[in-house]
Amino acid sequence: MTDFDLLDVAARGMSAQRTMLDLDARNVAAAQAATPGHPYQRLVAQLVEMPDDGVDDETADPVSVSSEPGTGDALTELIATLDAQRAYEADASIFDIGKRLAERTLDIER
Repeated sequence: MTDFDLLDVAARGMSAQRTMLDLDARNVAAAQAATPGHPYQRLVAQLVEMPDDGVDDETADPVSVSSEPGTGDALTELIATLDAQRAYEADASIFDIGKRLAERTLDIER
């Protein structure tokens, strides 16, 4: 694994978490608007394992989205949003470390 592979993995993780954040924000809004007589369709995101077949397919989506009946619980949706935010921040930290490693490698090679 090279420094640039680390950057690619972190960027893909950030992209996946961004998708999850978008879905969670939509679910929060839908849960707040739901009434007992009118439940909402909750969107659920699942991370998909990317195949390691040597083919670099940047268009492959690492998130699979399905729907299920919502419970109308906005607190649960807010907690899911916080979890996705923390995961995004962790991926951003890994990306920053990879960037610094690449910069140090270039400095050493000069």
